[in-house]
Amino acid sequence: MTEGVSGSKVCVVAGVGPGNGAALVRRFASEGYAVAMFARSPATMGMLAEESPQARAYVVDLMQPDDIKAALEKVQSDLGPVDVLVYNAGNAVWGSVLEVSDEDFEALWRVNALGAIAASRFVLNSMISRGAGQIVFVGATASRRGGPKSAAFAPAKAAQRSLAESLARSYGPLGVHVSLVIVDGAIDEPRSRSALSDKADSFFIQPDHVAATVFYLTQQSRSAWTFELDIRPFGEKW
Repeated sequence: MTEGVSGSKVCVVAGVGPGNGAALVRRFASEGYAVAMFARSPATMGMLAEESPQARAYVVDLMQPDDIKAALEKVQSDLGPVDVLVYNAGNAVWGSVLEVSDEDFEALWRVNALGAIAASRFVLNSMISRGAGQIVFVGATASRRGGPKSAAFAPAKAAQRSLAESLARSYGPLGVHVSLVIVDGAIDEPRSRSALSDKADSFFIQPDHVAATVFYLTQQSRSAWTFELDIRPFGEKW
């Protein structure tokens, strides 16, 4: 991979909160990457930027393609071409078809699928020209099955998974490694801990371990690339 004006390889983490997003920022920064953090709320990003001079915050609405394009243009100007894009955005609204609204359905599709294609489209140009680059999507088991209460979430994640597969088939032969991490389980973060307060520590997936898996994917030799990788706690039923 080439190095940007920062002197480091450049990683964009799109979707930075207190769980996986924060862990991804810390992992890539610890590996020497200049990390651009994308989120609507500056709170977590501000804390991470204080922790590491390698991390920069960009307030971005990942449901808005124009916001994404403007932010990526700024990253390219500030840091250089993007070597790694980790698309970690993915809000959830739970309910059956009769319980979720059209607005819920559209919002989840926008953040999981529309934002993903807008971000990918921007970084692909420089990756293809260099014959190298990494795009990793953090997905969910819902992309494979529609549960009774995932009438809005499952179609959005399924669209994201199909997009990732299309990108991998299209641009892998040009040197761009596109991969997907299917997360099957509850992430250990404050919101999950509050909602599932009766669960043991072993029930949760640790964000640092998700970040380690994502980083591993970005370091694979092109002679043995992974497209889809499942992760779940050892006790999770599947």
